[in-house]
Amino acid sequence: MERSLSENSIEAYLHDINKLVQFLEYKKYSFSPKEIELKHLQEFLKWINELGMSAGTQARLISGIKAFYKYLLLENVLNNDPTSLLEAPRLGRKLPDTLSIEDINKIIDAIDLSLPEGQRNKAMLETIYSCGLRVSELVNLKISNLFFNDGFVKVIGKGDKERLVPIGSVAIKQINIYRDEIRCHVNIKKDQEDFLFLNRRGAKLSRVMVFTIIKQLAFKIGLKKHISPHTFRHSFATHLIEGGADLRAVQEMLGHESITTTEIYTHLDRDYLRQAIIQFHPRS
Repeated sequence: MERSLSENSIEAYLHDINKLVQFLEYKKYSFSPKEIELKHLQEFLKWINELGMSAGTQARLISGIKAFYKYLLLENVLNNDPTSLLEAPRLGRKLPDTLSIEDINKIIDAIDLSLPEGQRNKAMLETIYSCGLRVSELVNLKISNLFFNDGFVKVIGKGDKERLVPIGSVAIKQINIYRDEIRCHVNIKKDQEDFLFLNRRGAKLSRVMVFTIIKQLAFKIGLKKHISPHTFRHSFATHLIEGGADLRAVQEMLGHESITTTEIYTHLDRDYLRQAIIQFHPRS
């Protein structure tokens, strides 16, 4: 509450602590948080590594547990922090997977518009790519936050921070078709009236459902890449930067606190890089 964290962040922190509880139960340790020592946490690290978790997942778990112990110190529950010397695995800087404009067109064209949910899915994918939204921002998008006359949508991002994001004409057109021809026939549940994208039961879509829709479309067109809703966000940022957009503007649109996070998206495709070398390198 003090940090104004979103529900998703709270859920992630609870998951981290629950993983530690699972480890303690597995080892038959009946410790309170005060009794846990560095050696037990190192055992925990070894355990999650043996479970086959990636370095990124391990680092996230440790970050959550460190935050928990920081809280216990602040609340004077304990005097020493056993996590202070706990080292997380070092993470390399991994370039995000992106889709080409052709791939995005193929995925959207693969949607079956003869089904009622087809137009919703088309409007949804056009929106996530047009605005570079996180999946949680997409499912929580509200009709009252659409300002199509001005060409913007208001988005509630991480930590309940609001931002205005430009939306393109193609996405606006598909949303209007969905609202006027499909959504108006849905029996909407109480308190769900303002959410834009609804499931068959008239409630807002879940994040898992968006993942499933994208995975099924990728499979349908035979796309070998491992993609998720976040791949559309990566592609949005990459295509903007490759097209010459200002990094600071992209940071604002993505809702990143730090510009160093946005810099991950500044990787250039190999053809562009090769052309630049051929054109400007004196030995080419």
